[in-house]
Amino acid sequence: MTQKWIDPNRTARGLLSTALLATAMGIAGTAQAVDLRFGHGGTEDTAYHLGAERFKELLAEASDGEIGVEILGNSVLGHETEMFEQQMAGALDVSIINPGLITDFSPVANVFSIPFLYRDEEHWQTVLDGEVGREIADRISDETDVRILAFYGGGKRQIVSTEPLESLDDLEGLKLRTNPTKPLITAWGALGADPTVMEWEEIYTGLQVGAIDGLLNEAEWIHRMRFHEVAPHIGLSEHDITVRLLTMSQMSWDRLSEEQQEMVMSAAEESAGYARQVQLEQDAEALDLLVEEGATLHELDRETMMETVAGPLESVIEEMNLTELHRMIVDAE
Repeated sequence: MTQKWIDPNRTARGLLSTALLATAMGIAGTAQAVDLRFGHGGTEDTAYHLGAERFKELLAEASDGEIGVEILGNSVLGHETEMFEQQMAGALDVSIINPGLITDFSPVANVFSIPFLYRDEEHWQTVLDGEVGREIADRISDETDVRILAFYGGGKRQIVSTEPLESLDDLEGLKLRTNPTKPLITAWGALGADPTVMEWEEIYTGLQVGAIDGLLNEAEWIHRMRFHEVAPHIGLSEHDITVRLLTMSQMSWDRLSEEQQEMVMSAAEESAGYARQVQLEQDAEALDLLVEEGATLHELDRETMMETVAGPLESVIEEMNLTELHRMIVDAE
């Protein structure tokens, strides 16, 4: 029988390579026990991204690097609805979602589309950070199998118009682009406007050609999208303060240990408070910029607006089975 010759140098190299590979795998395995993918639709200068960065930092610190977060912003994983569907399927861990985009999955999420929901900024904060916010979060989680960790948001919504808004009478017949939700359509119809549905990317041209006379938006996005160039009048209705859901796939949550879950919740709540403050500051700065760039601000009688829409909205809220939650929000102290 012929004896096979074995190159001792090759054997040594093989053993060394195996040892190095094993060492590398050991390091990789112990350096980071959990890696969370965090998708969102904002650019790097938005409160979305800055909040995500804070969430990542807080988790890294609390877990001594065991919980890592990979941030994938600027809609690289798709539209918010698509990211939410990925979370429902367990394919994405964390994201920031506009509740108005998931009402097909969660009827409870419609509660955030009701205009004039908050008395002021303090009331909004109280709702989101208190028992009412947790109740809404839990109900949405039950309906979707996506866990609501905390609430981002903070943009104050105003009326953008091609025409002056000297009084509420100027809303009469105004073709106002709104999201196609029943509470919004009902409220603005009651105020005399003509609620009009239009795709987001068509708004600027729609204002230019007169297909619409105005829209509802936050100062930051009015400025980012340059809407004030063709609609330079801003009615200060503050009919809404935006809420965005910081969400986590229930499948991802269930894979965490109890200690890791506590770390994630703590980071979520702290990052949410930070992100909301950033958003409020950016909103105020954007409003100042709009004035600097030629926009005219119009004070509106908000109390009269609230009184006008209250009756028509009551039946819509009841029809949507949101009466209890709406009352909890209104009564929050």
